Amino acid sequence: MKISFKESFINRLEDQVDYIAKDSPVRARKFKNDLIKQLIRIPQNPNQYRPSIYFEDLQIRDLIFKGYTIVFRINKDTIEVFGFVKYQNKP
Repeated sequence: MKISFKESFINRLEDQVDYIAKDSPVRARKFKNDLIKQLIRIPQNPNQYRPSIYFEDLQIRDLIFKGYTIVFRINKDTIEVFGFVKYQNKP
């Protein structure tokens, strides 16, 4: 199974990394690297993550990482990562 990242996810992640980097570039790099390590593990067992609280679709799941919710969709042969939220009702 492959993993793909939607532009909306990439943009929100980069905005957050830039925000963290204002205080500490080292922490920003660590945050991004640690998150990527988590994301590449999703295809091993995507159903282990909770069904998304934002959608009523069991194929859409939430990965929780340091208070952030990363939302992804399980497709036939692809994991599609599209949401990156913190303290929001809708991604």
